[in-house]
Amino acid sequence: MAAMGKRRLVLIAAAILLTMAAQKPAPPPQMIGIPTLFVTRESDTLLDIAREYDAGYVEIRAANPGIDPWMPGGGRKIVVPTQHVLPDAPHRGIVINLPELRLYYYPAKGEPRSFPIGIGGEGKETPVGHTVVAAKRPHPVWIPTQSEHDENPDLPALVPPGPDNPMGDFALYLGWKGYAVHGTNKPYSIGRRDSHGCIRLYPDDIAWLYRAVAIGTPVTVVNQPAKAGWSGGELYLEVHPTQQDVDALESEGVPRSPLAIDADDLVAKAAGGDVYRLDWYTIHLAETKRDGIPVQVTRPVPY
Repeated sequence: MAAMGKRRLVLIAAAILLTMAAQKPAPPPQMIGIPTLFVTRESDTLLDIAREYDAGYVEIRAANPGIDPWMPGGGRKIVVPTQHVLPDAPHRGIVINLPELRLYYYPAKGEPRSFPIGIGGEGKETPVGHTVVAAKRPHPVWIPTQSEHDENPDLPALVPPGPDNPMGDFALYLGWKGYAVHGTNKPYSIGRRDSHGCIRLYPDDIAWLYRAVAIGTPVTVVNQPAKAGWSGGELYLEVHPTQQDVDALESEGVPRSPLAIDADDLVAKAAGGDVYRLDWYTIHLAETKRDGIPVQVTRPVPY
C-alpha cells in the first residue's frame, strides 16, 4: 500500500509539472519573416528585386555571391533576405544593427518589423549606443554639416523640402546632435554605407515608421555581425560581413577579409542545455559564408 501511495504521488507530481509546462507563456519571438526565393526575368536587376522585397543592396549581394547585380539573367534563382534573427538588444522602440544594415521596430503591441537602411561610411560611421527620438519633422530642411561643406564646398547653406533634399519627406531626429533617421531622394542608396552617419530608409518605409514612432521612443544601435535565436524549437544562426567588408561587397561582390566570423561562444550560449544538439559543421560554414541568411544549427531531438 505504501508503495502504491508513493507511486500515486509521483504520478500526481508529474501531472502537475506537465500542466505547469503547458501553461508556461511562450517566449518572445527571436526570428521574423519567411524565406523568399525569386526567379528572375531577363530585365531584372538585383537592385530592382531588393526594392520590391524591401531588402538592401549589400544584403542581397551577400546572399547571392557570384551573381551579376546588373545582369543576373533570366531564370536565375535569387535568395532574397526576408527572414531575420532579432538582434540581441531590448525588444522595445527602435533597434539598429549596423553590420546587417537593418532597423528593427518593436511596437507596444504586435509583431516587430524590420527595414533595410543606409548608414555612415568609413570615417563617418554611425555611432553605437543608446539614445531616443528627440523630435519628428515632415518635409525637413537639410542643413549640411561643416564636415559636409569641407568635403563639398559647393553645397548650399540649406536645402528646402523637395526632390533635391537628400533627407526625403520625413525625419526622426535623435538625441545625438546631428543624427537622424530619415528618408532619401536616392532609394538605391539603401543597403550601403555612404551617409555621413545618419540612417536612411526607403521613402515608403520612413513614411510608415514616422507615423508609428512617438517622440521619446528609445533607440539602440548595436554592432552584431552574428545573431542566434530560436524559432519552432530549433536554433538558427545568421552571420553577416563586418561593416568594413560591406564596402568591398558593394563594389566587388565579396568581403574584403577572408576571415570567418567567430560565433561559437554566441551559439553555445544561446543553445544552453541543448548544446549537445549543435551541428558544428553547419555553424562553421555559416561563419565562413557570412551571407546573412539564417540557418538551422540544431539537430532534431533524438528519441
